[in-house]
Amino acid sequence: MKLLTIETADGGHPGVIVADGEVLDLARAPEAILRGGRQPASVRNILEGGEESLEGLRGVVAAAEGRLDELRETGSVKALSDCRLLPPVPDRWLVFSVGMNYGRQFAEMGNTPAPEMPSGFIKTRDSLLGSGRAIPVPPQCPDMVDYEGELCFVFGRTCHNVGADEAMDYVAGYTIANDVSARNWIPDIRAGTPPFGPIHGWERKIMGKNLPGFTPCGPFVVTKDEVPDPHGLHLQTRLNGVVMQDTGTDDLIFGIAEIVSHFSRWYRFHPGDIVTTGSLSGLGVGRNPPVFMKSGDRIEIEIEGLGVLENTLEPA
Repeated sequence: MKLLTIETADGGHPGVIVADGEVLDLARAPEAILRGGRQPASVRNILEGGEESLEGLRGVVAAAEGRLDELRETGSVKALSDCRLLPPVPDRWLVFSVGMNYGRQFAEMGNTPAPEMPSGFIKTRDSLLGSGRAIPVPPQCPDMVDYEGELCFVFGRTCHNVGADEAMDYVAGYTIANDVSARNWIPDIRAGTPPFGPIHGWERKIMGKNLPGFTPCGPFVVTKDEVPDPHGLHLQTRLNGVVMQDTGTDDLIFGIAEIVSHFSRWYRFHPGDIVTTGSLSGLGVGRNPPVFMKSGDRIEIEIEGLGVLENTLEPA
């Protein structure tokens, strides 16, 4: 299934894709479609219910697909193009981003050695943005805004201190993110006087990923039963229609199970929390000359089976 959140006048409504790619607004679904169940409050609420909740929702989808004409008339089902989207799970507890995790990216960085363990950082909720929305270009650092197309996984169970052998049991599904990055402070890491110069440079680099709207994600959470192998997906990033990233998730250095096992030693993840898995080669900062995004640009990230995350850029 493909779960999403629709922006409406009375807040975000959980939705699910039905036949022909249309959207069933679960907050407006009639009782006959819900088959005696209750209307879910949010996508996170669906995930918190575990596999029982997802199985019940599959029954709702089947019932809806038998009455699509009626549901279109009542406005419970509408075209995806008619929906304004929020991030698939806008009310998640934690957004966590793994970095330096694709082999070919290190080759692009002058054959830098791969890390011995995963590296990551927390991103703010305020950085989240839905597909189809405008990424605000910050006036304080508008000139080095880079894209990072990334596969993400979404937790379906509370997860803390679990082993790699059980880690995938905690994953509910997958989505796409653009880990947008203001690159202005990369030179500070290299040129700063040790010990604090590089440390402060790295901090500013991370803060350059946490500006408002700098984590577009979506358009859906695709449940894991529809993604047999998340480590075998094709990803392509297009800037104004020009392909910038074009490779596969088979290049991951640390797989999803390793990521879950490593970081759950410290963090307690909750249903709906999203983890980005790192950016592939082809970044704007790694090109000669560098290519950065600017106001008026259109950025699309497509991952096989997960849809297309697309955004434009405009002045903040």
